[in-house]
Amino acid sequence: MARQTENAATFRKLVTSPVKFRLFMLARLPMAYLAGLRITSLSQESATVSIQYKYLNKNPFNSIYFACLSMAAELSTGVLCMMHIHKSTPPVSMLIVNMKADFTKKALGKIIFTCNDGEQLYKAIEETKVTGEGVTVTATSTGTDESGDTVAVFHYTWSLKAKRK
Repeated sequence: MARQTENAATFRKLVTSPVKFRLFMLARLPMAYLAGLRITSLSQESATVSIQYKYLNKNPFNSIYFACLSMAAELSTGVLCMMHIHKSTPPVSMLIVNMKADFTKKALGKIIFTCNDGEQLYKAIEETKVTGEGVTVTATSTGTDESGDTVAVFHYTWSLKAKRK
């Protein structure tokens, strides 16, 4: 995807700034702030979010609580949607309508969630802007541990709809 919009670049600069993103999470996503989510990379095509095992996100089995893993996975898909709709005309609303997850290994240490569906999300957003109809699209986020083993795979179905006056 060769396109680089000014709005996407502005958005990317905001969310990759550690201070600005932490303030955003504190105000809008306080549980993500407490869980310690970090956006480690963001491009037109992909997003990477990390979560580190710590006291506030642990479960009784001494691994990362599945809901915290889900937050990190969702953010890796959602931040791509947010980037593509940032200051768009017409504005586009986004909502998760379905989620499926497969857990394959205990989540210890630092877990990295990567979503590579930026192009697919962009096309769905453009479709709703053109047609005015709601569009659903499923984005996948894969979480890997520090040794590169897959810990979990999440599938989020986003409903996107252009807002009309």
